[in-house]
Amino acid sequence: MHMRRVVITGMGIIAASGTGKEAFFEGMLSSESFTDKINTFDPTDFKSQIAAEIKDFDPTEYMDSKDARHHDRYTQLGVAAAKEAVEDANPSKEMLEKAGVIVSSGIGGIKSLESEVENMISKGPSRVSPFLVPMMIADTLSGAIATQYGAKGPNFGTVSACASSAHAIAIAYDMIRHEIVDTVIAGGSEAAICKISIAGFGNMKALSTRNDDPKHASRPFDRDRDGFVMGEGSGIIVLESLESAKKRGAKIYAEIKGYGMSDDAYHMVQPDPNGSGAYAAMEIAIKNSGLSIEEIDYINAHATSTPVGDLAEATAIKNIFKERSKYIFVSSNKGAIGHTLGAAGAIEFISSVLGMKRSVVFPTVNLENLDPQIDLNCVPQRPQEVKIRNFISNSFGFGGHNVSLLAGEVE
Repeated sequence: MHMRRVVITGMGIIAASGTGKEAFFEGMLSSESFTDKINTFDPTDFKSQIAAEIKDFDPTEYMDSKDARHHDRYTQLGVAAAKEAVEDANPSKEMLEKAGVIVSSGIGGIKSLESEVENMISKGPSRVSPFLVPMMIADTLSGAIATQYGAKGPNFGTVSACASSAHAIAIAYDMIRHEIVDTVIAGGSEAAICKISIAGFGNMKALSTRNDDPKHASRPFDRDRDGFVMGEGSGIIVLESLESAKKRGAKIYAEIKGYGMSDDAYHMVQPDPNGSGAYAAMEIAIKNSGLSIEEIDYINAHATSTPVGDLAEATAIKNIFKERSKYIFVSSNKGAIGHTLGAAGAIEFISSVLGMKRSVVFPTVNLENLDPQIDLNCVPQRPQEVKIRNFISNSFGFGGHNVSLLAGEVE
């Protein structure tokens, strides 16, 4: 069977560093951290009081006010990113009607769930919103995007914690390759900065407690890292077959060349410390792509700033790239924009494509003292000009879920 080639023709992004590709790009080039004291509720009693929040987001710029009221923030952010991606790709009405939508969230509408539980406790069950269920479930966004664009193809969300949107992109790629559908809108969205979520992640000791110095809290690969900082945001891409993109003269950002998936089968939340799952995902992605390790110039690391996770991933990179690991560029976006959980895979994939197009590797913000056990070029503090032919974007989720996406220039 002839396998079709799959390319990216549209991208949309919203994160703490900026709304839209241009603002996001400039924000990431600035080497700034966008972490601050939590603004949406009073975090005084919480172990972790910091997050990378999106400031000044108005959902009514992307949907009418009635729709906005009936959607959780994670859906609002996703609809905003989808609008940029679809306008960017500029598909025909016919293409959109047949398009698939595979857009995910690791946590879904937890803010809505929290506020409606508060309503029930204070005012009784009759005061719980009839929209709670659709606001809360993690597949509402893919449905909302389909409704917005009349997309009647395959439609669902994938849920695998922080690997969710990377899984979505991998499945979208396969669907186009196997001629199930010609166009897919894929990615993820997350908006989990709320009391119950910060308490839950905080009490399991996953979050940084550097509350007196929020700007330096998220520090992937750094010797003094103490946990991740929660971020929020959405990344959405439009994928189509290379034939379709060429035929309609679309601009092409990159080609997806392969992916790998695995599981650590090790622990509820900790990765296997020897990085075996991450190794397997990268190895399969490279094998699927038909590329050699010499042809890969950059790895967008999952590296969340946790003591165990960053080291496990670095170990896997060294084991797979061997001598090449001295020359490959490795960086993590999470020093700048925090960890966007289920949206991280898509946001970081888009970040890598933007960097490739402009020959730049975004820095690992706050990397002041490289962990002595991590012997890699982790692009500390400042962006570097690098010609990127192909890159790997890693995403690993609680439950041991691993996804490595491999993409690059169209040959």
